[in-house]
Amino acid sequence: MNDVAATDTHNPSALSSWIGRAYSRLLARWQKPPEIEALREAVEELIEAQPSPSGAPSAEQTLLANVLNLRTREVGDCMIPRADIKAVDISCTMQKLLEVVSESLHSRIPVYRETLDDVLGMVHIKDILLCEYNKRECAIRDLLRPVLIVVPSMPATRLLLQMRQTRQHMAMVVDEFGGVDGLVTIEDLVEEIVGEIEDEHDDPATPDVIARADGTLLIDARMMIENFEERLGRSILSLEERETIDTIGGYVFHLAGHIPQIGEIVRSPDGLEFEILEADQARITRLRIKGAKKARQ
Repeated sequence: MNDVAATDTHNPSALSSWIGRAYSRLLARWQKPPEIEALREAVEELIEAQPSPSGAPSAEQTLLANVLNLRTREVGDCMIPRADIKAVDISCTMQKLLEVVSESLHSRIPVYRETLDDVLGMVHIKDILLCEYNKRECAIRDLLRPVLIVVPSMPATRLLLQMRQTRQHMAMVVDEFGGVDGLVTIEDLVEEIVGEIEDEHDDPATPDVIARADGTLLIDARMMIENFEERLGRSILSLEERETIDTIGGYVFHLAGHIPQIGEIVRSPDGLEFEILEADQARITRLRIKGAKKARQ
């Protein structure tokens, strides 16, 4: 427990090192899979048997439980979806690269050739700053660093260990045809254990749902359908639709049959009315919903 408490949970590299050491010790001591599983079950029982005085799990219990749960998570569960990736073409200027870094506030930016499916590597903000500080003429290809290429089904724990061993903190997630599905960083994996890691550049989190006095709801279009249905008090998807639709934005896209424009209103068969408040060329981001009270009754 002391090792866990002493670990800096806001430092992804430090925490991943601790997780890697603990994982390696377990594998070294317990070689047979049944023994590993028995040890895992024993740790789970210990966690459940030691409640805190308040009745809620302690920080150490939560960390250990999340470490065990990470074993069941795959890279596809942790990745940033393709639509949210900020990347640049190898032919873009340094000025354009600086603009992307400034807007995204990311320290690592993927670099591709013509299409995101042809990723060449990534650039690190430290290398950009060194060029600027030394007043050197640098092309993006001079700053390229490698990225890992992984599949969505890869266990998250295996990728975490691979990132530690290779000292590469970014991976592109590709499908069976080589197309990019998403991106995952070491911070994304560590957040599966310690929760969201925010810094001074992150905007304060806004709720997924904001109930307004006029009875309408303002909703982040990335909200999961299951969470919305729980708030609504009933199901809005058929079994067939549930196989392909995960979010509110996806449901509205399904109803409209196209990507709706800002201001467009889409109605569902059961009386819900979705007004598009924010959207771009690829997706819907924010909605106003009318009729939720009536639908709940």
